[in-house]
Amino acid sequence: MPTDRSNEADYIRPVRRLVLGVAVVALLALVLVWRIDSPRIERFRAAFVDAVVPNMDWAMAPVTRVARMFEDFRSYARIYEQNQELRRELQQMRAWREAALQLEQRNAQLLDMVRVRLDPQLTHVTGVVMADAGSPYRQSVLINVGARDGIVDGWAVMDGLGLAGRIAGVGQRSSRVILLTDSNSRVPVLVQPSGQRALLSGDNSPRPVLDFVENPEALRPGDRVVSASDGGVFPPGLLVGEVVQDADGRLRVMLAADYGRLDFLRVLRSRPAERIEQSGTLLRPVDESGVPLDPATGLPLAPVDPAITAAPTPPPAASDANASEAPLPVPPEAAQGGANE
Repeated sequence: MPTDRSNEADYIRPVRRLVLGVAVVALLALVLVWRIDSPRIERFRAAFVDAVVPNMDWAMAPVTRVARMFEDFRSYARIYEQNQELRRELQQMRAWREAALQLEQRNAQLLDMVRVRLDPQLTHVTGVVMADAGSPYRQSVLINVGARDGIVDGWAVMDGLGLAGRIAGVGQRSSRVILLTDSNSRVPVLVQPSGQRALLSGDNSPRPVLDFVENPEALRPGDRVVSASDGGVFPPGLLVGEVVQDADGRLRVMLAADYGRLDFLRVLRSRPAERIEQSGTLLRPVDESGVPLDPATGLPLAPVDPAITAAPTPPPAASDANASEAPLPVPPEAAQGGANE
């Protein structure tokens, strides 16, 4: 049997209205009771709160958790902002740290350059190392000094402490430096204290090889290696490094120059060595006209009569007859005494 939908709707509608009216009346009564200022009503309110609120903890738990979640979210937002600010400050501190390290390295190199002892006759020009644009040399750098600064091809180049290479190409405003580690580099060196001469040959490794050693048994790891003046390539006495021995027993040199921090390089103005053409001047100096000079005073020596310094020639041998007829030589004293008589 079909049901009448209209009757159910007529039944639910009055009940809904009744519930709504009762709720409105209850709320109005609650508001009036909560707003009335009377000691009795106050005691009633306190008793109602004591009776209802403790039993409503289970209902307030979700609200408390939601409130805590909002507070935690605000705290997380503040922490995130602080974290981002700290990251920015850390990035700035890293940049400042890198700048401080670079300044410290440059300061150390400049201090090394100040402390290095060179020949007083050697002047120098300091240049800044620039980026290498490519060259036939594998181990080379560019510096910002060139022909306008008086740079000449072949001059020695040092860093703050040791020999780094030599000039191998000069431009107007820049020069190329071939390092000692390059495979095309050959430098005569002197090993101290044994005094052995050798040739420092680069092989594109951090430690060049010692070749053509006169007596390899006389060398020991740790011996000091300096530049030699053989061939007039470099000024003598420039620090190169110290002797080391690799796993194969081959002698190499640990360079004193720090190739990892080549920011500044010093080009040494070396003058060609004076050549002695006349070996006799080593024994007695002479002036421009060829007159011998006194080594002590530098004054011309007194001329020597060649007749006095020449050895007397013996008289020719005479025959016996001429010898018997020749008068005997008279001493000068006797001749003078006879003349007085």
